[in-house]
Amino acid sequence: MKKTKKKKDDREKISFRRMLSNCAFVLRLIQKTAPSYLAVYFLWSVVGALLNFFSSAYLLRRIVNDVELGRSLKGTLILLAVVAAGQLLFTVAINFLSRLLFPRYNQRIVARIETMLFEKSGQVELACYEDPAFYDKYVRAMENAYGKSMEVVYTIDGLIWSTVSLFSNSLLLFFIDPLLMAFGLLPLFLGLVRKKQNKVYHDFDVARNPVERKINYVQRCFYLSEYAKEMRLGNIYKKLFADQKEAFLSYKRLFRKYGPVKGALRFFLNVAMDALMVPGVMLYAAYRAVVSKTLLLGDCVVIFNSIAGISWTLSSLVSRFTDLHKSAVYIEDFRYFLDYEPKISDREESRSPQAGEIAFQDVSFRYLGAQSDSLKHISFTLAPGEKIALVGKNGSGKSTLVKLLLRFYEPTAGKITQAGEDIRSLTLAEYRAQFGVVFQDYKIFSLSVAENILMRPLEEGDEERVVDALQKSGGYEKVAALPKGIHTTLTREFDDEGANLSGGEAQKIAIARVFAKNASFMILDEPSSALDPIAEYRLFENILEAGQGRGMIFISHRLSSAVLADRVLYMEQGEIVECGSHAELMAKGGRYASLFRKQAENYRESDGKAEQKWEDGLFDTGQKSAKESSGTVTPGVRTAGVGTSDGEIAGAWIGSGEKDGMEAAGKDGGWEENLREEAGKEGAGAGRSEKADADAVCMGGGLV
Repeated sequence: MKKTKKKKDDREKISFRRMLSNCAFVLRLIQKTAPSYLAVYFLWSVVGALLNFFSSAYLLRRIVNDVELGRSLKGTLILLAVVAAGQLLFTVAINFLSRLLFPRYNQRIVARIETMLFEKSGQVELACYEDPAFYDKYVRAMENAYGKSMEVVYTIDGLIWSTVSLFSNSLLLFFIDPLLMAFGLLPLFLGLVRKKQNKVYHDFDVARNPVERKINYVQRCFYLSEYAKEMRLGNIYKKLFADQKEAFLSYKRLFRKYGPVKGALRFFLNVAMDALMVPGVMLYAAYRAVVSKTLLLGDCVVIFNSIAGISWTLSSLVSRFTDLHKSAVYIEDFRYFLDYEPKISDREESRSPQAGEIAFQDVSFRYLGAQSDSLKHISFTLAPGEKIALVGKNGSGKSTLVKLLLRFYEPTAGKITQAGEDIRSLTLAEYRAQFGVVFQDYKIFSLSVAENILMRPLEEGDEERVVDALQKSGGYEKVAALPKGIHTTLTREFDDEGANLSGGEAQKIAIARVFAKNASFMILDEPSSALDPIAEYRLFENILEAGQGRGMIFISHRLSSAVLADRVLYMEQGEIVECGSHAELMAKGGRYASLFRKQAENYRESDGKAEQKWEDGLFDTGQKSAKESSGTVTPGVRTAGVGTSDGEIAGAWIGSGEKDGMEAAGKDGGWEENLREEAGKEGAGAGRSEKADADAVCMGGGLV
């Protein structure tokens, strides 16, 4: 707790010079975005403060004194008319500026600040999101950048108004009686008390934020649709109620801690101002005007009217500097985020990637703050046109490997190359543009179907590409039935006519992104997790067809999909423990084969015999023409080194899904043994039967 408190205290302490620097940064930013905004805004304050002084102090004093002394009111009335005309023009100008001009400027400033933040957020590496200190600054910058920037403007504007008002009223009071200035020193002391009050209020707000986040989280669980189903099953709401109760108890403890101090400071300030200083000045002025007859009634009225304002202005000057410091602290987060230099970025010597093999060379990786490596000594190659299945249990490092391949993270050790060039020397945007990716935790945006697929605005000629991608992903039939087709907005968050898709249909939209992008490599992380087995098989049929000539990595927990790959990388605890074709790994009888059999066993009949339950003609099991190219398995094609007919692939594929039967290609029972038997025959003919060859194939036939 002490360390956390110290960390927070350090964040709150910035020098006076840095405070001014942060304020200057904001003013420069706003001046560059809306050049006339600050000049008009601050001039408005100067004119307003002067008009307020003339109307509420100077003219009042002059009128009363002229009447008391019997002087002509002609000059005073002319001055009054001028001030009234000025006040009228000022009021018209205020309405014009506040309703027409300033809102336009404000929107321009908002857009500029948000653009800066969004552009920067697209540059920082994913590791920044896992660094609590950086992420806290990032969140505060996103939440407060515009608000605190405008608070700087408003505070400086208040300082200008207060300074002009204080100077003009103090000059008048000094002219009336120099002794009155002594009463004005008390607010300077009270300003220090107010500074203490502001700090207490700020500490209270900081301590309250985590409690409010907890309460807000519980509220979201009850009203957001994404929690609705789970909230109606079981008794999780009781735990949430308990959490909310504890949060309210924390609130009570905070009020007990800070409430008395806050109340005492506020009471002291109110008593000092309202019961001591202001009445004291009024008694002094009344004595001189009524008893000693040394003060004109006009001067007495001005003192009565101005002293409270002067005292408040003096006090507010100190308070505004405190507010300026508080805003500058948040601007520090804003500047820190903007000044951050991403560790994964282009270099001066960066060059465009050349088509060629991608190789992991003894790559290890550890997440920030982790105690052990998530990837350990990973070495393999991905050649153009090659299909690799990445399989293994949860937490084995599959998705992490993909993140390194996409250069979301840098390896802790080793390197990744393309065509022999370290990918760190390649232009980042061009390198990533080579990949079409579907993530396991894909996101659907509240945009049109077409924009969700293209991941950019729709351009002329794109509609055909979107339709083709949807047809290949299996999502076209659903989208075509929507009121606006591919132009239908997904989700109804901003469009009442939008569409909410099921998990499977939404996944087809995400998969269509790969088909719509003419990428050199395709990466699919659990692309069919929400699909039924038949849709899954058809999907991979289309993926393999569209992926001809493209390198491909697909991750799937359904090991039957690995039958379709040229090579299988089986991972455990961040290491590649087995590598080879499906047939080779089945023949090897290792961990992959064991896990594959366990999955297949779940879908066998209890008597050990397979039962065909699929519609006739769904899969063409008659085509068994050998494919001469290395190991690529496509539907309806019998592949050397894999040793399985299309019917067997379909059986293995669908057997891993939700159905309870499988097609055994005319053979009852042990289709796995048939795979192994054929693998022993045909795999040997491919020259890959030896264990050493199976291990070496991870590096494309040669170890790095």
